Amino acid sequence: MSEERGIRLERLTKRYGRTTALDDVSLAFEPGKVHALLGRNGAGKSTMLGVVANRLVPTSGCVLVDGKPATDHAASLAKLHAFGPTDLYPSWMCVDRLFRELARFSEGFDPAAALRTVRKFDVDPTRRIDQLSTGQRTAYRLAVALATDVPYLLLDEPVLGLDANARELFYRLLLEDYLEKQRTVIVATHLIEEVANLVEQVTVIDRGRLLLQASADELRASGHSVTGRAKDVDAYCEGRDVLGTDELGGLKVAYVRGACDAEAAGDRLATAPMSLQKLFVKLTERSGS
Repeated sequence: MSEERGIRLERLTKRYGRTTALDDVSLAFEPGKVHALLGRNGAGKSTMLGVVANRLVPTSGCVLVDGKPATDHAASLAKLHAFGPTDLYPSWMCVDRLFRELARFSEGFDPAAALRTVRKFDVDPTRRIDQLSTGQRTAYRLAVALATDVPYLLLDEPVLGLDANARELFYRLLLEDYLEKQRTVIVATHLIEEVANLVEQVTVIDRGRLLLQASADELRASGHSVTGRAKDVDAYCEGRDVLGTDELGGLKVAYVRGACDAEAAGDRLATAPMSLQKLFVKLTERSGS
């Protein structure tokens, strides 16, 4: 019998007083893939990754890493590296010294690789952490993540404070890292279109509950948009699963689940595939209505 691999959540619930951040969530992150974890602010993304990384204790349910419990289980936690928006390292420490210290205590961490990465982001490794800008702090922590050789990489809002050029650099480095190591990467982000070409699986949560989980290709093929005069769009949409509509001046855009019907659209309507960003927005709008 083959060993179970991947990260699995079983009926996971996390409450903060009367607030339920995660509500009976069961799902699996398949190994060896890049996953996008999507949700609006407060949907529960950071809480989910915090529980997986054992930084938060679940109210009920459990997380399994390769079939073993993650909570307070050293062997499981050694397989994870979690990147988040909060600095966990001493602010008075210089970046290069931090890398040396991490190499002493973190098996699999490559300080030379981390130094090469921060220099690509134009971060001076001799500077103290508390002297760095928000974007530079993000960059050095990303360097730590990419230089830590573990099977599972959890990235919570990994491009916070980075400018457009630095974000492009990060996505390129992440892709290179994935192609080399084939590890499992979970990226929780609001910048969906920026990661759309990287991710293979998409998980959407809303108000602490699982909304959907599917491959990125399946989601791209699952819907389309039609644009034209309102009466023509309404006629096309009759009897179809409409996720939502937008009004743009005298035009109407409808976002429809299912394959495009070119014959029904005819010459009066313009059709296009639905982007992951638009699909996410319309799904979460409908979920919250």
